[in-house]
Amino acid sequence: METNDPSAVAERIAALRGEHRALDERIQQLAANPDDDLEAKRLKRRKLQLKDCIAKLESLLIPDEPA
Repeated sequence: METNDPSAVAERIAALRGEHRALDERIQQLAANPDDDLEAKRLKRRKLQLKDCIAKLESLLIPDEPA
């Protein structure tokens, strides 16, 4: 994300969290069906990517404090 607009960053975080929750629900559904292990692994990897992206965006919202 190229903008440092806090409201845009907050909106993006909210969207990513929604996708993260949806992936979590889908992963739980797949856990009942061990035959689809490859898709579950792919979804877990995407979920981790989202978590990293959310953390980076949240760090943008923290103001820098002078030392």
